[in-house]
Amino acid sequence: MKKLIKTKNKKFIYLISPDKINNKEFYNTLEEIFNLKKIKFFQLRLKSKDTKVVTRISKKIKKICKKHKVKFLINNHPIIAKKIGADGCHIGQNDMNVKEAKNILKNKIVGVTCHNSIKLVKEAIKHKANYIALGAFYSSKTKKVQFKANFNVLRSAKKITKVPIVAIGGINSKNYKKLLLNKADFLAISGFIWKNKYLKPIEAIRKLK
Repeated sequence: MKKLIKTKNKKFIYLISPDKINNKEFYNTLEEIFNLKKIKFFQLRLKSKDTKVVTRISKKIKKICKKHKVKFLINNHPIIAKKIGADGCHIGQNDMNVKEAKNILKNKIVGVTCHNSIKLVKEAIKHKANYIALGAFYSSKTKKVQFKANFNVLRSAKKITKVPIVAIGGINSKNYKKLLLNKADFLAISGFIWKNKYLKPIEAIRKLK
């Protein structure tokens, strides 16, 4: 329990956006969430939107993130991230590779999904990724789980690198503490916040102490 007490006031949440942002209420909700001072990173993930829409929404979110000192990352759009002055981007294994993204963003943050593979972790380290995302650790409401990770993979990754590890996939108020105890640096959370049938986003975030 002592380890959990140490993380109590740490900003360990890596919040990922809903897959659709259609109204002004979202931005007000985001302000409320950021006011709780629990969010370290916010990732805009709009897979089905074109670059104009992503750019327009990114500009609004960047202002809110800057105001609350939250690092703002854009999924799979390093060029947009550079254009609007975001803090960086996140890329998957089917997106642009880390080296190319780093060339575009220079000293900005580039994080990469490594699923459940230590081989991919080593590859990410080699190309100087700023953080590594592992998962899914649990069933996810955000997307279909293709790669299932376990605590052994997480612990193995921690042994070979000091690069921060972000745990992803189905994380909620009932299972998040296990990931922190197993040395995950940050927890990527989306569905529990935005697709929760019982709690509003602000109420869901409060459950993560």
